[in-house]
Amino acid sequence: MYQQQQQNQQHQPILTEEDLVSTVLADLKRNVREYATAATESTCPDIRQMFTKLMNSTLTLQGQLFEAMKQQNMYNTSSPALRQDLDKQAKSYQQTQQKTQQFLQQKLGQQQNQSMYTPNGQHAFNQHQGNQPHYM
Repeated sequence: MYQQQQQNQQHQPILTEEDLVSTVLADLKRNVREYATAATESTCPDIRQMFTKLMNSTLTLQGQLFEAMKQQNMYNTSSPALRQDLDKQAKSYQQTQQKTQQFLQQKLGQQQNQSMYTPNGQHAFNQHQGNQPHYM
């Protein structure tokens, strides 16, 4: 009897297929966040582009896995959000974006108007060259 129970336990997977797929989906979501962070923190345009491509391909894979899970009833979507709530949140994000842009314009404008002392006694203005992107 004990041997039969032991044999049955050996053939039963520890995690179900749904648990395994859910773990992969969670890892893909985490990878997208990490690639996005790496892209935004890159100072080299080539590295930024590489992480952006990785993020986009991972997003595609994550979407495909999500759709497959949804078709197999392995993923329960949340209840639909009220349009009013979505509009309120979108407005809040737009206001934050506007404030951020105003702040940056103000700070960049101040930098361009400030002069820097040079060793030969002349003043030079700190100006940005062209429209090159600046990364942190």
